Amino acid sequence: MDLASIMGIALALGAILGGQVLEGCHISSIAQPTAALIVIGGTIGACTLQFPGHALKQALKDLKTVFKPPANDNASVVKVIVGLASKARREGLVAIEKEAASITDPFMRRAFEMAIDGTEVKSLRGALEMEIAHTEEEGETSAKVLEAAGGYAPTVGIIGAVMGLIHVMENLNDPSKLGGGIAVAFVATVYGVGFANIVCLPMAGKIKTRHREAIVRMEVVLEGVCAVADGEHPQLIERKLAVYDQSRHAGHAPEAAAAAAGLSPA
Repeated sequence: MDLASIMGIALALGAILGGQVLEGCHISSIAQPTAALIVIGGTIGACTLQFPGHALKQALKDLKTVFKPPANDNASVVKVIVGLASKARREGLVAIEKEAASITDPFMRRAFEMAIDGTEVKSLRGALEMEIAHTEEEGETSAKVLEAAGGYAPTVGIIGAVMGLIHVMENLNDPSKLGGGIAVAFVATVYGVGFANIVCLPMAGKIKTRHREAIVRMEVVLEGVCAVADGEHPQLIERKLAVYDQSRHAGHAPEAAAAAAGLSPA
């Protein structure tokens, strides 16, 4: 679990609600189901109109990566590539065919299979770069959905506030209800701004970060497999890929990360 994401939401909500209490207001004064329905429902409706169904499904699927990051330890990827490079240098590319076929990471497996099949390094690099570019473009969709939601939510909140004020104006003959009615009306604005800036936009940023980590991992595979196909020395390959080594940021050993990511050949 990503504790930073959980702590971020908890801290933001705690600060806002805590400030509300310190000001002498009761939390129930901003607990308005109607305002929440208007803001969340209106925002989802606007996003549904803007994006196709598959983009919305992908955004929902990628939301889990905000709290549960995928395994993207580049040190484990480098370890597997260097290991296969050592065997390929001793026995030839065909000798690693069995190990390559057992790699569960689809991109890495395809890359090694192309190299083993004798694909020229230039053609191999071009094919892998094309796949990376396609993945990079597709991966931005989820973040765009949440960014759009972050743009719509405050506006929908204003709509909710105006609707509430209209209701207040209809009851001007009862002055005792004006203050409370106006306060309730502006809760929708609070919900809109809060939903955008505490939920939608930060989550979009986190999804972008996760996606970039996945693209970097693919770049490690590209450079590593092309170097193996070109017959480079394993130590040189390891040094070239050292720039991608993020093991110092991980809380586990490369061997464990490789097993968790499904990279280690059986």
